[in-house]
Amino acid sequence: MVSLWEHFRTGGGTRGQSFEMVGTGYATELTKRNPSMSLTAQGADSGTMRVNLSWQMRMPDMNERRRRKGSLRHPLQMLKPEPVSGHTQGMVNVDLDLACLYELKDGRKGVVQPLGDLLGDLNEPPYLKLTGDDRFGSGSGETLYINCDQSEQFSRLLIFVYVYDSTPAFERTNAIVTLVPSNGPQVEVKLTERAPQARSCAVMLIENKGGELVVRREVRYVYGFQADLDRLYGWGMTWGRGYKSTGKR
Repeated sequence: MVSLWEHFRTGGGTRGQSFEMVGTGYATELTKRNPSMSLTAQGADSGTMRVNLSWQMRMPDMNERRRRKGSLRHPLQMLKPEPVSGHTQGMVNVDLDLACLYELKDGRKGVVQPLGDLLGDLNEPPYLKLTGDDRFGSGSGETLYINCDQSEQFSRLLIFVYVYDSTPAFERTNAIVTLVPSNGPQVEVKLTERAPQARSCAVMLIENKGGELVVRREVRYVYGFQADLDRLYGWGMTWGRGYKSTGKR
């Protein structure tokens, strides 16, 4: 099962945005229509920025079709609330992982991910630190920390999500990846598109463009592993099979 998964071994213009109030802060969703924004222009290129992954189980299409068909025969059925699916070990085996491919200005490249316990370092290169491994999509999710005070060291960061085991799960989940900067609006990218066989997804790309930190929505589903994302974006690293620690972090 998990032996199929790979991990890193060796390797040396802002567009208009629409904002909406979320709680006491602001958030913007990157969409196909508005795919990018300047973090620098929003004052979000300093301090520590969090990248959070969370998800909920998606109601199967078949159950939805049956419910709609039944509601025509029994209209009162439409008034019944939907059952809530809890994130329990006995329900379904879904394990989405948050990860980041990085390339620094000095040419160093690598990956930060749970697989292989490549968790990074916030105060030393790559200035990225991954904490938490949410096996069941809880509200806290998984979090990647980015040291934006070292943003001049970054060339590009590719935030991606992958399915840990060999079972595709994007068809069964509604996932959200959220950037939470120390200043400025939160940035959300939703993974709600149907991709039944995909095992990984490039979510967003953060690039240093002449000293300006720009984030762009990607949402490109890949039907392979991390090495396939590498080839898609031209990272040029060497990859090999790897495993995730069974210990709880």
